[in-house]
Order: sequence, then structure tokens, then C-alpha cells
Amino acid sequence: MTTVTGPSGAPEARDTATPAADGAATSATTELPDLLPLTQWPRLTSAIPADPEVERRVAEILAQLTLEEKVGQMIQPELAELTHEDLREYGIGSALNGAGIWPGGKRHATVQDWIDAVDGFWQAAEEHWEGRPFRIPFMWATDAVHGHNNVHGATIFPHNIGLGAAGDPDLVRRIGVATAREVAATGMDWIFAPTVTTPRDRRWGRYYEGYGEDPALVHAYGRAMVEGLQGDAAALRTDEKVLATLKHWIADGGTENGGDRGTARCSEDVLRDIHAQGFLAGITAGAQSVMVSFSSWSNPANYDHSPEAGEPYNDKVHGSRYLLTDVLKDALGFDGIVISDWDAHAEVANCSAGDAGYAINAGLDVLMIAGREAWQSVHRTTVQYVRDGVIPRERIDDAVSRVLRVKMRAGLWEMPRPRERALAHAATPVVGCAEHRALSREAARKSLVLLKNTPGLLPLSRTARVLVTGSAADDLSKQCGGWTLTWQGDDLDRADLPDGSTLAEAVRAVVGSERCTVDPALVHADPADFDVAVVALGEDSYAEMRGTLKPWRSLGYADLKLSYARDVEVLRRLRTAGLPAVSFFFTGRPLYCTEEINLSDAFVAAWLPGPYAEGITDVLFAAADGAPGYDFQGRLSSSWPRTRDSAAVNGKPSHLPDYRVPEQETAPEGRYAPLFPVGHGLSLHDPAPGSGPLPSDVFHQAPPPPPADGPLRVLDAEGSPYRLRIGGHNTWSREDLSLTGPTRCLIVHADPVPAEKGTGLRLSFTGYPAFVYAESPTGTPADLRGHLEAGAHVRFRVRVLEQPSAPLYLACHDDYPAQPGVNLAPTLRQAAPGQWTSVSVPLTQLSAVGMDLRHVDVPFMLYTEGTALLEIADIGWSVP
Repeated sequence: MTTVTGPSGAPEARDTATPAADGAATSATTELPDLLPLTQWPRLTSAIPADPEVERRVAEILAQLTLEEKVGQMIQPELAELTHEDLREYGIGSALNGAGIWPGGKRHATVQDWIDAVDGFWQAAEEHWEGRPFRIPFMWATDAVHGHNNVHGATIFPHNIGLGAAGDPDLVRRIGVATAREVAATGMDWIFAPTVTTPRDRRWGRYYEGYGEDPALVHAYGRAMVEGLQGDAAALRTDEKVLATLKHWIADGGTENGGDRGTARCSEDVLRDIHAQGFLAGITAGAQSVMVSFSSWSNPANYDHSPEAGEPYNDKVHGSRYLLTDVLKDALGFDGIVISDWDAHAEVANCSAGDAGYAINAGLDVLMIAGREAWQSVHRTTVQYVRDGVIPRERIDDAVSRVLRVKMRAGLWEMPRPRERALAHAATPVVGCAEHRALSREAARKSLVLLKNTPGLLPLSRTARVLVTGSAADDLSKQCGGWTLTWQGDDLDRADLPDGSTLAEAVRAVVGSERCTVDPALVHADPADFDVAVVALGEDSYAEMRGTLKPWRSLGYADLKLSYARDVEVLRRLRTAGLPAVSFFFTGRPLYCTEEINLSDAFVAAWLPGPYAEGITDVLFAAADGAPGYDFQGRLSSSWPRTRDSAAVNGKPSHLPDYRVPEQETAPEGRYAPLFPVGHGLSLHDPAPGSGPLPSDVFHQAPPPPPADGPLRVLDAEGSPYRLRIGGHNTWSREDLSLTGPTRCLIVHADPVPAEKGTGLRLSFTGYPAFVYAESPTGTPADLRGHLEAGAHVRFRVRVLEQPSAPLYLACHDDYPAQPGVNLAPTLRQAAPGQWTSVSVPLTQLSAVGMDLRHVDVPFMLYTEGTALLEIADIGWSVP
């Protein structure tokens, strides 16, 4: 076994001050499995083995299904795109709710609302089988990645990056048990967790969904979470457990430059030894579902299974017969469901939103498809492909057999309907119960990693006069991160998490209102009035797409946004005033923040701890008797960067003596040696480190280009030199926007319209988070600071047909709208209804709110979360 050690090499005690307070004794060391190099894919033995009686029943039902019914079991639509009548007609096998989709569109839908919604679909599915000698139960699936995070009032746990730092597989197992109970209490059967990626590039926007860079840790946690969610074969059949899903198969954390849906270019050995470890452990623990990654694997082994079919295969894992069938099913022996990610089949060569034939032949069993027209088209085309011999009937029978097998293993034939299940009407409500919130609080305090400490400063006295400052001081979104009630989780407020506490509220609860002042921007308080400052800084909430940093971006926290840089100014002012500062960094990944550490007297990586900040104050403050209450237990599960460009620096895996750093990673040597390695973390009793500040990485910025002397075209009479696209809520693959015909998706309807100067666009925003944008067709950014120097404006003409119901932002970017924009709604309200009006926004205004004009691949974007009906035309940047 492997023991986690501290920087000195000695085994580290974990939370030893008051172990009983965490509900279970914590061992003095954390043991991880001893992994061995793999020369081939191992045959696995699942904790939930094949059952001859189940196989007999599966074959019996399969023989009685029509082809249309078989394909219906392979289709998984989304709540907003499915009706009861669809289930009666198609025999749909399962459905899901995406983030930000709630019963009746109610953001604060109650537990009973969820039960009623799931129960209604369950009953409609039952009606399809009336009059038949058999039935097939319906399954409901949900993203529950850090608790039952789509349901108002449910317990939210720390994200996986924090759990990895806790170094406690048993804690993860208990979180799995709690999550399963809350999901089951809403009548649901299946969750899309755990994520068992091994993230290797900090630019990836889903980095926090992984437990850490060490394959042994991911292996241990993958097993533990599956055991908590599913239990053994007998427990899985009860209505207190749910089906687990390992995701995302495979190497989504190993893509080049950390690209979301990017390409992994590693060898098959690296694929097995690093990126597969969580899957190997989870499948052995009995996981019944594996979700496929949006990403690609560029390797000769990843062959085109139908070279005669249209365009060449594009390496997408969703189309990889090698990885899905040859490896996952045949070599590893996985006999559960292989499910697609959201509309991901559409990104495979020879497929489209309404055609999944190539991906089905590769080995997909269930297709997660959002749009109503798309899932119905996939149903039609799949049936026709089988009749035409393009998809073998054996492939369909394999897929449906897996669906039936998993449903039987989950005991769904014997399970009561959702509204009658035990946890749905428990005497003490399960969802958000005190026991589970206490577990989340425990997880938060165990995940805290003390990176710097001044002896004698911590723990703080409960009678101290405390200034709480920094951008994250009173911000639940920054504490919780993405996938919290909504997809991006960036708009949370007190009503969304009524039982939660910000760090400011938790500190105030300890020292009292009279000794606590909260001033996030440090604009009112005088540091001289306090004994200590608690500084909360950190990233704004994000999920996939929005959180990914482009290759040209700095990994420096203060470089990423103006609002982040203001946190550094706060620390500088505190240092000048001589007030000791204890900093807590809320982040989904290790970032370069050496100056922030140097300016702090103590610095804690708090990750994304969730809404119960009492877990932080448990460690921050002394107990009532003045003695330390809890020590810092967390240890880094990912290397901490020394430089702004150390995005893909990872420690060398201990189980691979001949390991060679892949081309897409950087060797942890010289200037790229981690500032703090995996396993680093201080305890309160550790001696003071060496004197002097940590060495800083000098930031070199290229000089701006000369002032521009001409306009930048975006959309005018000649068309557009850019790729016009739609993205946002549940539009994972983005939609290309046509200038010659209508474009329809859930979030935006677009039509070309004649305008006075060429083609314009009519845009109907339907009330979901959505952005319409012009993107460089090559993806290469341009340094457009010359236009700023020339005093350019972003100009376009608009005709307002229906006023925006929410802020409508104008932006220009190098990414999804992670940077702020300029709200045009007040300007549009002044426009004459139905009349063309010119809008002109100076680049100085966009720059002032934080636009980074050094790297622009999207020179025009409109973003809103509300409704609006507009016509726009003649878009460009003009120079006076």
C-alpha cells in the first residue's frame, strides 16, 4: 500500500484534534492502492456479477420487443423535450433532467414537485406496455455530481477537487451513500457520477470534477464512490440506492492544452496507466453505467470502423469502436450501459443531431439527446438503418440487453412507483437533512489545505475583531462552483441555498456581529480597527466551456479578470496597514497566485467547499476553551504551479518507473518544478518555513500593435468573414447559425432577414442562458488592442421587436462569456419600437469592464438569460 506523506516525508496525522466529531475515527495515514504498470487491458471481475436468471429474463423480454420498441429503450430525451404521450408512443426507456431544467420551469421546485414529475413520466411509460405479457420499467437520470445539485434544498457537497485533497476514501463513500438517499427520495434511479477523470491540465474548465492528478487516488475514490452510491448486488435492488455512472470514458482530462472536447494524443500505455484507473476501480466495484467523453483520442489504434461510409472518422471517442467495444466491453468485460454525453453523437463524423448510426455501431447503448426533433429523428433513422442492414440487429440487441440487464440489477421490476417509494415519504425528510449537511461540513473542513502559516496566528480567537474582505467574502456562487442548481452555478443567492452560509456569515456567527465587519472591496472599513483580516478570494463559478482557459491565457489568478486583480489590491492595502491576513482561496484548480500567498500571513486552498462555510470556521477558530478545534487535514492532490505557464505540469506517477512525460504535458523540472508538490499541506504545529517570500514569476506582456487604420467587418452586405454560432444552456455542441435559412434550437431561433445594408438576422432568445456570436473560423485569436488605441467603437444596427426581459450583454472574447460584458438592455429600451436604430459602444467601455483585447477570436457576442426578439445588421468595429 502507498502512504500519503507530507513534504518532510513523514506520515501525516489527519484531523486528530477531535476525530470523534467527524462521526468516525480517521486513520493516521491514508492508504492508496499499489498500482502496477499495465501492458494490456485487464479483464475485470465486477462486484455485481452476471446472474443466469437475469440473463434468461432479458432474453425472454428482448424476443418480444418490436424493433421500434428496442430503439425506444436506447433513447434518453430531456425533461423539457419530452411528453407523457411520447412515452406511450415510443416506449422510451429513460429520461433525464439537465442542469437548470426543473419541473414546470420552477427554479425552486419542491421535492414533491420532483416526485410528481418523475412519477407522471413513470406512469405514462407503464401505459405503453398495457395489454402486453410483460412490462419494462422506466428510469429517471440526473446529474448529481456534488450532491443532488439540481434540486432546491438538497445537500451540496464540496466538488471532487476538494474531496481529493481530503485524502479520505471513506468520506467519499459516505457522501455516496448520502447522495444516493437524496436522489432516491425524489423518485430517481440513476445518476451521472462519479467523474473519475485524471485531470492533467489546469486550463481545463472541468478540472475540479476530478479528484486529482494521482491515478492511485482516482482509483481509490472511484471505487469508494461507486460503493457508496450502489452498494452490493442486494443493496442496489433497494430503493435507497441509485445506479452510478463512471465518466467520461476516456482521457477527457488529458486533452491537448486542456481543451474541452479536445484531443488526447497520448500513447495507449498512458491511457491505461493514468486515465483508465478510476474506471478500472469503478467497474470492479460494480458500476453499471459508463458515460463516454466528448473528447477525441488521436492514435493509430483508434480505427475507422466503417471506412466506406462518407467522411473519414474524426477520432471522437463517441465513434470509437476500439475504445467502446474492443476495450471497454470486450477486453475489460464491462456488461453495463455505455451512454453518450449530451448530444455528443452529433460531433462524430458521419453523424448529425438526428443521425447516430456510426456512433451506435461503435458501441453506444443509450443516446442522451436533448432536442425533440433530434431524438425523434435518431429514432427514425436508427430503425431504418437496421432495416437497411447498416446497423446489425445484433448491435441493437446488445444495447437493449444491457439496458434490461441494468434495470433488473437495480430491482426496477419490483420497485414501487416513484411516489410510493420509502424515502419519498419518510417520516423525517431525507433531502437536505441535518445529517447530510453535517457530512458536507465535515468534508469542507477536511479538504482545506494550509499552504502558508505564520506560527501563532492560527487558530483565531473567538473574541478577535475580524474584518472579512475579498471578492468571495459573501458569495455562495464562488463557494459552490458550477453544477449548483444551474449549469454554470454563477447566479446563486440566499433563496437558492436557504440553509447555506457564506464565509462572512460563518465568521460572524463565531465572533458576533459587533466584532465582525464585512467589506468585500475594502472601501468602507479601516484596517486599524481590527485584529485580523479574513480574505476570501477566488474564481467566479463556472462549468464546462465557460471555465476552460484558452492556450494563450495566463494561469495567473490576478491576470484572468479585473475583479480578481482587485483582490490583490486588497491584500496590498492590508499589508501596508500592517493587519495580519488569513486568505482562503476558492478555486476549481491550482492557479498561480504567488503574490497573493506572499501578501498573506496564512493562505488556505479552500477549493469549492459548498454552501456550509462553518466547515471553514471549524478550523479557522479555536474551540470555546481556546484550544485548537480541528487541525488542517487537507493535502494537495494536484501540483501547485510555480509559473504562469505551468498549466500541464504534473508529478511523475510513482507506479510507473519508466514513465515518460507525454508531449502535451511539461516535465516537473527547473522553472516548472511545482511550487508545492502533491501531498503538500501544513498543520498548525508545523514549524515556520524558511524566511523570505516565495519567488515570483515575471509577467511579460507583448507590446500592443499600432493603432488600427480601418474597420473590422463582422456582418454586413458582403456576409460575414466569421463563423456565426449559437451556444449556451444545454447546447453543448454549439449550433452553426445560417444566413440562408432558419436555425432552430431550444435556446435561440434565428432567421435571415433583409436589411437596408445587406443581410441581417432576426434573433429570438427563448429564456435560457444563450449567446449568439461571431467566431474566428480558424479559432486563432487576434491582438485587437490597435483598435482600442485608434478609438474604435463596436457598432451595429438593431430593430427591437420585443424588449429584453433580462440584461442583454455585448461582449468580445476569447472564450465563452466568462468575462463581463456591457448591458445593452437600458439602451434598447430607449429605441423606437420596430424601428432600425444604431448602437455604438466604445471599446474603451468594453476594456474598462475587463475585456481582454490581446487575444480576441470572438469580436461580437450577444448574451442573455432572458427573452428578447431583435433584428440586427451591419455589425463591425469602426475607427473614427
